[in-house]
Amino acid sequence: MKIKSILVKSIAVAAMSVTGLVAANNVTSNTAQAAIVQNDASVVTVNYVSNNAINVYNNYENPVATGQTLASNTSWKVIKTAYDSKGHKWYDLGKNQWVRAKYVTIGYHAAAAQTQAQTTTNTAAQTSVQSQQTQTQTTSNTSASSYTSSATGSEASAKAWIASRESGGSYSASNGQYVGKYQLSASYLNGDYSAANQERVADNYVKSRYGSWSAAKSFWQANGWY
Repeated sequence: MKIKSILVKSIAVAAMSVTGLVAANNVTSNTAQAAIVQNDASVVTVNYVSNNAINVYNNYENPVATGQTLASNTSWKVIKTAYDSKGHKWYDLGKNQWVRAKYVTIGYHAAAAQTQAQTTTNTAAQTSVQSQQTQTQTTSNTSASSYTSSATGSEASAKAWIASRESGGSYSASNGQYVGKYQLSASYLNGDYSAANQERVADNYVKSRYGSWSAAKSFWQANGWY
């Protein structure tokens, strides 16, 4: 009888262990799924340099450009919000059409924006950036001569290609915290928005992150940003 009792208890403990394992797996699964948040009522507007567009990707984890682009100042409904492994925020516009959150503004309507843009900026941050850019705009051409980029040949071509995609080649372009010809974070420029500093910081950024402008261009073509 004791042998049978021990056997029954062993079976019960084993069953509890398996049940506990299933429960733990369910918790892990639910945690992973929580990375995507339903956001059915939100509307975003492409907030980008005039006459430029942003790329649409098939997913946010391993994004590949679909060939579709969204024009500046167009509004889209958001289905889901997600963050990739690098912490970048993405919006799903439905049917696995994803865009980077840095290129759009949530709760911002294109029709109103087009009218308002003629008389005022959208945020206090943009006002501050544009004010500083105005102070340096008159000397941007002469400032550029104070720094000579080492990029030549294919490197210069790749650099110009990225500048065209990021800002249309404009030193005064701005998109939230991203400013200038290469759409660098304002914190990188340290308050100096001159053309010379934008060129210098862009070269240093690409050299430290990618090693070359050609490598940065390849990354941009695969991901839609650099």
